[in-house]
Amino acid sequence: MPGRRYEMLHTGGAEQDLESIYDYIAELDSPAKADYVLDQILEVAKRLESFPKRGTHPKELLVLGIHEYRQTAFKPYRVIYRVIEQKVYIYLIADGRRDMQSLLARRLLGA
Repeated sequence: MPGRRYEMLHTGGAEQDLESIYDYIAELDSPAKADYVLDQILEVAKRLESFPKRGTHPKELLVLGIHEYRQTAFKPYRVIYRVIEQKVYIYLIADGRRDMQSLLARRLLGA
């Protein structure tokens, strides 16, 4: 529903993900590059305030019959979130090249 604003909330895990991504890039490349990547991820996530249903369902969860979560991306980083009423909860921000099946199972399903 365009024009309708949703409140965006990051879980503690998502906040830690952002810090880890920033630290990794800053150490491997530079703080400037880390700032750029972090800004781009946050911009992609901010768009969810207006268009939360635009994201696709993560295929790793679909095969388990789970349809509540969606994803958007600033490649290679995937932002996994869930829309509940007027709120967008961001649960996970991770490099999509990782073993996402295991990561999603641990973080979202408590496995």
